[in-house]
Amino acid sequence: MNIFDDLQWRGLIQDSTDASSLADQLDGEPVTFYIGVDATGKSMHVGHFTQILTARRLQNAGHFPILLVGGATGLIGDPKESGERPLQSRDAVARNAEGIREQMGPFMDFDCKNPARLVNNLDWTSEMSMIDFLRDVGKHFPINKMLAREVVSARLESGVSFTEFSYQLIQANDFRQLREEYGCTLQFGGSDQWGNITAGVDYIRRSTGATAHAFVTPLVTKADGTKFGKSEGEAVWLDPELTSPYAFYQFWVNTDDRDIGKYLRFFSFRSHDEILELEKATSERPAARQAQKALAEELTTLLHGKAECEQVIAASQALFGRGTLSQLQESTLEAALSEAGTTVVDDAANTSIATLFKNSGLVKSLSEARRAVKEGGAYVNNVRVTDPDAVLADEEWLHGRLAVLRRGRKTFAGLKRS
Repeated sequence: MNIFDDLQWRGLIQDSTDASSLADQLDGEPVTFYIGVDATGKSMHVGHFTQILTARRLQNAGHFPILLVGGATGLIGDPKESGERPLQSRDAVARNAEGIREQMGPFMDFDCKNPARLVNNLDWTSEMSMIDFLRDVGKHFPINKMLAREVVSARLESGVSFTEFSYQLIQANDFRQLREEYGCTLQFGGSDQWGNITAGVDYIRRSTGATAHAFVTPLVTKADGTKFGKSEGEAVWLDPELTSPYAFYQFWVNTDDRDIGKYLRFFSFRSHDEILELEKATSERPAARQAQKALAEELTTLLHGKAECEQVIAASQALFGRGTLSQLQESTLEAALSEAGTTVVDDAANTSIATLFKNSGLVKSLSEARRAVKEGGAYVNNVRVTDPDAVLADEEWLHGRLAVLRRGRKTFAGLKRS
């Protein structure tokens, strides 16, 4: 199956400037395309995955990717309906841009016959004077079309600054600059960027008479109505310091059955037949979570590497009594326990196991803790405990400071010795 048909099968083309022309372009000679990420934060999140992995698919099909970091547009801020974005300092945006450049690297190939290229739009935007910008760029933008953009029209009553209003001119100029410098003829992004992207297509046509193409991918949503990439109010980041590999893996493992088929098509590089088999497995054996585990392993390996993914899977199994906790790396174990909830123990030498269970929240009282021990349902580091009044010896603390309490088969909590 050719790349255009593959993208359609996966549901990754929501709108395009000319579907038949886009199909001819993608399935013909190699083209140069670009995606952009603004440097408004120091890390990308899983919401960026649709564009990043779609770019990887296009590169795998032989096309040339340009990955643009928005060092200039990050200083301006794309208008949003909820209100004006706070401006960030130049130093902060520069740090963000460097972090995003590093994160983009593992997803693309920079040494193949159609290598990826990393650019920063601040490099050419900063060289333009205000007069040049107004004459060379602004002259080609009808104000009525700019006002008609949905997010702008929604802000007219509450107010939108000229700074944010001008954002689409800067992005449009990026497309023209990349076309002139590298022969870039295609841009894509999320569907919320359709107005900005088509502004670039129009600008190239108005200013040069040349043709450019564009398409947008759908915004990813969750069946329960919450925002994709949000876990208990926090974004799932690609930076391991913001979202640990364990938490990243668990995000995908916990995918709703109603969403997993769509996410497999959007994010997995498995064949169509493999994806259909995983969708079938979800329908027939949902409790096994085979599709969720397959996607979690694939994406965690892609982002964090095979060795880290193996540690994460081992931790997932060991925490529920199906592996050896002592073989886990300290960082992986600590990250896993932080997801479950970790209690700091100040006086470990004088704190009984029953008290540890109570303080961890696994039981409500000391009497309930004693009962759990008596009934054989209390474990420390996957070893059943028999004496509720015992204390943990030094050698029982994993890596000298961590321990895992478990009640029954599925409920566990972490301890951290101060």
